[in-house]
Amino acid sequence: MRIIRYDTQDGRKPRYGWLLDDKVGEISGNVYGRYRRNEAQTPLAEVKLLPPCEPSKIICVGRNYVEHARELGNEVPKVPLIFLKPPSAIIADGETILLPPQSAQVEHEAELVVVIGKRGRNVTAEQAKKYIFGYTIGNDVTARDLQKIDGQWTRAKGFDTFCPFGPWIDTDFDPADAVITCRVNGQMRQMASTRDMVFSVGVLIAYISSIMTLEPGDLIFTGTPSGVGELQNGDRVEVEIEGLGSLSNPVKS
Repeated sequence: MRIIRYDTQDGRKPRYGWLLDDKVGEISGNVYGRYRRNEAQTPLAEVKLLPPCEPSKIICVGRNYVEHARELGNEVPKVPLIFLKPPSAIIADGETILLPPQSAQVEHEAELVVVIGKRGRNVTAEQAKKYIFGYTIGNDVTARDLQKIDGQWTRAKGFDTFCPFGPWIDTDFDPADAVITCRVNGQMRQMASTRDMVFSVGVLIAYISSIMTLEPGDLIFTGTPSGVGELQNGDRVEVEIEGLGSLSNPVKS
């Protein structure tokens, strides 16, 4: 099932829904617990898609693909290398990535994103599947020059608009072997399979939950393949994951 958050611009608050082909049905209740799916009647074209959940935190994994670590001259970590992006960086599918004046080298990073569905602490890799609500698509936009200068990655990863994700959450997606691609203005930049991840989704959830409690709606960006590259004013960047969909955002300075 594909879960969305949407706005019909009729004065009501944003709400959760589900997709049936090109129709939207509202979800009543707690999307992470007990809920009811109402009949899908509203045309998708008549609603505005929002970021599909509201995370309390966004945990990202660095250098989780061997070739990406190598292209930046880094060693592959022996344990997951994690960092945080602020929720203020979130934008939806179709919204604009803004190039900040502080950076001269902003790059795309196409990623599979895990959405947590149940509160968890010290979850084992074997238990991890029970805590996953679903999967979505993300772009870990990065000011690469600032990342190199700072050492710490908060500024480079944390600008407003640097966390596009969506357009929906797929609760049935199988992450074992799906092709991730990134195109800029239609030109291929990144392509790899999720099977190439150094640390699996289960291992990542186990490691992260040994440090911090995971809450429903939290996001885990699982790392990017090689081929990251610069974004320029006027570009359009599209991240696609086989079987999951695509995330597309224009770029402006």
